[in-house]
Amino acid sequence: MSEQMEKRRLGKTGLEVTVFGFGCIKFPHISAKQAAEALERAIDLGVNFVDTARGYGDSEVKIGPVLKRRREQVYIATKTGNRSAKGAMEQLETSLKNLQTDYLDLYQAHWVCHNDVLDEVLAPGGALEAFRKAKEQGKVRHYGITMHRHHAAIRRAIESDLFETIMLAWNPLDEEGVGDLITLAHEHDMGVIIMKPLSGGVLVSPKGTPRVDGMDPVVAGTLRGIAAHPHVTSVIPGMVSVAEVEQNHRAITTAGTFDEAARRELFETIAGMKKEMRYGQLCLSCGYCLPCSQKIEIPRVFRALYMHQQYPEDQRFMGKELYDSLGMPADACVGCEECVQRCPAGIDIPERMKEAIAAFGSRPVP
Repeated sequence: MSEQMEKRRLGKTGLEVTVFGFGCIKFPHISAKQAAEALERAIDLGVNFVDTARGYGDSEVKIGPVLKRRREQVYIATKTGNRSAKGAMEQLETSLKNLQTDYLDLYQAHWVCHNDVLDEVLAPGGALEAFRKAKEQGKVRHYGITMHRHHAAIRRAIESDLFETIMLAWNPLDEEGVGDLITLAHEHDMGVIIMKPLSGGVLVSPKGTPRVDGMDPVVAGTLRGIAAHPHVTSVIPGMVSVAEVEQNHRAITTAGTFDEAARRELFETIAGMKKEMRYGQLCLSCGYCLPCSQKIEIPRVFRALYMHQQYPEDQRFMGKELYDSLGMPADACVGCEECVQRCPAGIDIPERMKEAIAAFGSRPVP
């Protein structure tokens, strides 16, 4: 990347936004002064996309004074968690007041996690109706949706062509398994905004790790890797300080490519951190275990197992849905361990296949 901030077209909105955006989800945990300093520094560095939400405590209130001074320099996005047209309009008025502006560049339906919620948003009298009305009134320029986990709902929202942008959680751990859906969104000309790029703070180097050009190597590699995705429009790490803003900006704008060697190095670094999750060894979803001689989609089996074991109880069925959709069951594993030798994290994959069979039941091998 060049030293100047790269801008990308935010899908059918036509807005040219910086690939490095500012996520304000953490603003409720810091002072108004600290929030203003971090945001001002980001704008000084050229960041032109700022994202918040009604659900982020007093985040909008802390952004307002900065936005009042520098409105023409940034695109502002916020979200409503209300599913009705009436509620979404009421929250829009609150957001405009808090942000000290008379229009939003992007208004988003927040946390639409499964089909029942999507039905509420799309129904007559739902939030989408408010979005359209607000756009006609000039209070909203564009509207989008933010989603987690439920792939069927995400796919449906994308293929509906009713939204201009979509926000998804994605990082080198492929935390919610949405890699293919990013490409689908791009094919439908949706702007793709990436949240949780550092997996909520998991993807940072351990204390004492030597910095590379003053940067945390895991943070730098992760952000650079996400920004290198051809179908990602903007990545919005949550930030709370000038130091974080400067480090993340430097990571994304520093000259250099994220080629296969850099990707492998990043995964090996993360694997070397030996991070453990409650469900067992950490799968990086890197795909280096493939191809499997038995045609098992190993990372997707692990993704299904993670969903089954770690998602909230009312959403764990999605793990079974994903597993049942796979062409080859874990039963096909012959324990050859070729995949283990290629895995950067050294996961005992045959043992995890047995875990999947125990969780989802045995299936005949086609």
